[in-house]
Amino acid sequence: MGTVEVPVLIVGGGGCGLSASIFLSDHGIGHLLVERHADTSRIPKAHYLNQRTMEIYRQHGLDEEVVEQGAPLDKFGKVRWQTSLAGGGPLDARLIHEMDAFGGGALQEAYEAAGPILPSKLPQFRLEPILRRHAEQRNPGRVLFSHELTAFSDEGDRVIAEVRDLTTGELTTVVAQYVIAADGGRTFGAALGVEMQGLHGLVHTTTVYFSADLSKWWHEGTLLTHLLHPEDPRLSSTLIEMGPTWGKGCEEWGLHFSPNDPTRYDERTAIPRIREVLGLPDLDVTLHRVTYWTVEALLAERYRAGRVLLAGDAAHRQPPAVGLGLNSGIQDAHNLAWKLAAVITGRAPENLLDSYEAERRPVGRHNIDWAMSAATHHQALLDAIGFGERVPPERRVARISAHFDPSPLGATVRARAEEMFHTHRGGCQALDVEIGFAYEEGAVVPDGSRPPARAPMRDVYHPTTRPGHRLPHAWLERGGRRLSTHDLTGAATNFALLTGPGGTPWCEAAAQVAERFSIPIVVAQIGDGAEFTDVDGGWEAIRQISDEGAVLVRPDNHVAWRSMGVGDDPVEALTNAVSRVLDPGVSVSRVPQTV
Repeated sequence: MGTVEVPVLIVGGGGCGLSASIFLSDHGIGHLLVERHADTSRIPKAHYLNQRTMEIYRQHGLDEEVVEQGAPLDKFGKVRWQTSLAGGGPLDARLIHEMDAFGGGALQEAYEAAGPILPSKLPQFRLEPILRRHAEQRNPGRVLFSHELTAFSDEGDRVIAEVRDLTTGELTTVVAQYVIAADGGRTFGAALGVEMQGLHGLVHTTTVYFSADLSKWWHEGTLLTHLLHPEDPRLSSTLIEMGPTWGKGCEEWGLHFSPNDPTRYDERTAIPRIREVLGLPDLDVTLHRVTYWTVEALLAERYRAGRVLLAGDAAHRQPPAVGLGLNSGIQDAHNLAWKLAAVITGRAPENLLDSYEAERRPVGRHNIDWAMSAATHHQALLDAIGFGERVPPERRVARISAHFDPSPLGATVRARAEEMFHTHRGGCQALDVEIGFAYEEGAVVPDGSRPPARAPMRDVYHPTTRPGHRLPHAWLERGGRRLSTHDLTGAATNFALLTGPGGTPWCEAAAQVAERFSIPIVVAQIGDGAEFTDVDGGWEAIRQISDEGAVLVRPDNHVAWRSMGVGDDPVEALTNAVSRVLDPGVSVSRVPQTV
């Protein structure tokens, strides 16, 4: 048995753990990742990467490969409801409704204005190999698959873990300053006494992953196609493209069977069911995998237990509605990485890590509640228009037939349904859920301002530089090069200070403060005559400070602090702000409020 000492041990090599590895490498923090499986996931799990996640991947140089392999927005920017994919009956292959979703169609302009990159669709089993390759390249020899955590103990000043090589049986002792538990909750939560609170076992779902040529029947451009069987609700299912080609040429598919179907499927029974659901009795199908999983709505009572920090599914599990699960986990890792880097390098005290829970747990709570609300509403919507699973069988065909009736009354039925479908925008047009969340407590300096009003459906995003919010995106230009405000922190994950033409005192103060705290601060003067040009006035429209003001941005592109003007002593003001960010235990009263 050998011993390895590392600053951070990551347990779990899924989307969250691999992302954490990449982020820590970019911060220059040594770490070891162990994953018990021999390879990345082959299960068709999450497939939507929202705008905030794509911004994070852009910051860390992952976006090009994700975009190259993923579906372009015109191939997934809708949600569709129809009776079946094919079939010869009068109610088969009938379109019920279609709406723009996740940045597609008429939504694209708003999404383009909100960020430097659009959402993407790439199933997790295609994303994880990209992440693994980058993790291994950036941390050679320290990303170990087929390695299982067998024991651990938190000694107060370190964590001692035992890891077994599942190929050779060899045991290694790992001594780490901190552990990121990205293990899906298999080990750490229960061992540490951290309870997952909420609703267990809500719905038991079966997903089949298969290959088939559906080009004759497939309607391009949908992220989700809900198939609502006109006679038997047990045949109502959801069909999803899995690539690697997108659109009519798609080769592989995921099909979520109705949760009301209790059948345990195998290769003998699954293929006939696929054909029946799709309305294609003679379809040539190759079955790859059948998975059974349970929908839950659970939140860890704590995100930190001593030197162990929970992330991803170990911290929160929510229904797949709105696509918040994997995205939340990646964003957990992004929030945590810069804080671990600051603590491990001695630039911040250990209590900075407490801000991880203070910031991310409320977001986890909101995302679980939002996903639950969206899923519940979707079911109620379908019941209301006659297509839901709770519609009595003796009334089902009549109500669905009425929807397609060519009479004036049928037109009224469809018009009512269309208005009700519009309320589903909270489930698939919720841009403000994706990028509008804010950290009200933690490593931020509140300035007393109120957050912007949020649309009840979260379908309208209001950019703001209020501390705790994601830095608003605007296009800038420097030396003929176009860049986003998000690019100022860079792949090296610096702090950034944005100021205007009159903000020269802030530039001078930033140099002194950066040296004092040994942190990199990139300074950007933006405006007429300054180094950075404000393209089309985009930054001026959203900055919410004067030409003499300043916005301090954390390495994760969340606003840490802002000042409307210069004040009497910018060095002291910026020093106090950085102190408060790096040490959230500092009394807020010591930090001047400069709004």
